[in-house]
Amino acid sequence: MVPPNTTAMRAWRVRRPGPMNTGPLEQVTTEVPRPGPSELLVAVRACGVCRTDLHVTEGDLPVHRDRVTPGHEVVGEVIEVGPEAGGEFRVGDRVGIAWLRHTCGVCKYCRRGDENLCPESRYTGWDADGGYAEFTTVPAAFAHPLPSGYSDTELAPLLCAGIIGYRSLLRAQLPPGGRLGLYGFGGSAHITAQVALAQGAEVHVMTRGSRAQQLASKLGAASAQGAADPPPVPLDAAILFAPVGDLVLPAMEALDRGGTLAIAGIHLSDIPALNYQRHLFQERQVRSVTSNTRADARAFLDFAGNHHIEVTTPEYPLGQADRALADLSAGRIAGAAVLLV
Repeated sequence: MVPPNTTAMRAWRVRRPGPMNTGPLEQVTTEVPRPGPSELLVAVRACGVCRTDLHVTEGDLPVHRDRVTPGHEVVGEVIEVGPEAGGEFRVGDRVGIAWLRHTCGVCKYCRRGDENLCPESRYTGWDADGGYAEFTTVPAAFAHPLPSGYSDTELAPLLCAGIIGYRSLLRAQLPPGGRLGLYGFGGSAHITAQVALAQGAEVHVMTRGSRAQQLASKLGAASAQGAADPPPVPLDAAILFAPVGDLVLPAMEALDRGGTLAIAGIHLSDIPALNYQRHLFQERQVRSVTSNTRADARAFLDFAGNHHIEVTTPEYPLGQADRALADLSAGRIAGAAVLLV
């Protein structure tokens, strides 16, 4: 149960979507939410700051819930378990809340294991209030047990940056021991690089900023250069993490014959016209990545439990969530920022 006399909490809400310099977020005092019959009430301990939060806050994504509380990389403690929430989680358990929080379970996509494509899918911090708060709720069926050996701060970015990077790596169809290019090197890419390296890949990073390039080299990348610069070798696969459509062309040009580019973001600026011979011929292909399935999340978290991932996590107190998003927008964050509650 919620601690005695705790009926109010701090939370951030999107007051009016717009650029960070217009003050789209406001901090409020509001009631602690009540869990539904099949939900968990979670005391938030840490919440990652994801670029998708920025897209929700700045209006790049359409409004799904007025005055929503962002945040979908949530690590917390189970405070209350709804009477129909099943037996996987108990009060006191450490639990993770990720982006996907509801699917219908009966459509053709859900039945074939592609629940990320469900037309009825709902998302934490977009359709429902998320983790930029002291408490939040989650359907128990969409909560995640977490691996040991990590702090709350280290775990938070794994719950979206890690999971979506893992799915993007699958979508990129990298052959064993292949050469992988990563375009952009923020929260998700710096985790994905470590997964690929652990699987035996050769990783090349294209990103702006010397800090990100230095981090890539520190983590084991074979090369690190500017965002639009060509890698030193042809790539078997590439993942575009930066939400910059202009980078699709140099990424496609860098692919070897039969190579695949996976675009990891939920939002991307317009892609310039492709030239068939330069960008697509020789069976090169480009694929989008849409959210993730719960199976993706469990597989990645199992991987993280067996291969310790070094997560670079600048920390901010909950009261500075607006500053954290402003720093993310301005490119001042190396790694994945985390709010501490």
